[in-house]
Amino acid sequence: MTDTSETRSPIGRRTVLVATGVTAATLAVGAAASTEAPTAETADTAPVAAAAVCTLTKEMTEGPYYLDGQYVRADITEGKTGFPLKLALTVVDDDTCVPLSNALVEIWHCDALGEYSGFVGNNGHSEPDSGTFLRGGVLTNSSGLASITTVYPGWYRGRCVHIHLKVHTNVTLTSDGSFTGGQEIHTGQLFFNETITTAVARLSPYSANTVTRTTLAQDSIYDEGGAASGLLTLTALGSSPSAGYTGTLTLGVESS
Repeated sequence: MTDTSETRSPIGRRTVLVATGVTAATLAVGAAASTEAPTAETADTAPVAAAAVCTLTKEMTEGPYYLDGQYVRADITEGKTGFPLKLALTVVDDDTCVPLSNALVEIWHCDALGEYSGFVGNNGHSEPDSGTFLRGGVLTNSSGLASITTVYPGWYRGRCVHIHLKVHTNVTLTSDGSFTGGQEIHTGQLFFNETITTAVARLSPYSANTVTRTTLAQDSIYDEGGAASGLLTLTALGSSPSAGYTGTLTLGVESS
């Protein structure tokens, strides 16, 4: 099934995405039980306000594959195969660049074969469907940092490689490890360098994806805006794509 409902939308809120100075050395991402409320613990992160330049940009469409009530957890892989991706996403107020703590940063994306949990089969591949793999999020720490472990996404018909994202404030954590309530203050997407994606796509398990890949330049959602449109800064964790990457970005949101 093609993600045909993902079309560009006009500016909805005052929102910014600017590249962050967080490095791989500052990442401290750990798996957490779904009944806990993990926050990103990174003591050495440089002050965001000193480096970030806040501008305005439109939000990106939610798309058709969002599911409510996902787990609050730092590791969303659920054993899915793929190259490690350690995200370091810093949330700041778009007016002041002050880091926003205790905001829930929630992400969801497809696996190496382009399949979303809860919708497996829409990209032409058959596999078990937990309804929760590659979905979830964490609360930001006092520096506004959310660190999430996942895998490099695959691709599906009509879209380039990407990750969907929401930022919520004032959520209530539930006893089953999920969350409820609060305010949704940002909906966006994260994008990947095309050269890196090309290298990843040549290797297993991504090479088993039988769907023609849409490139970043061909994508109907990404608007060539770089970090201001969600393009991650990717840093290799080793000499081969299979070693994985860190992905960093600062998201400026209108918090009030």
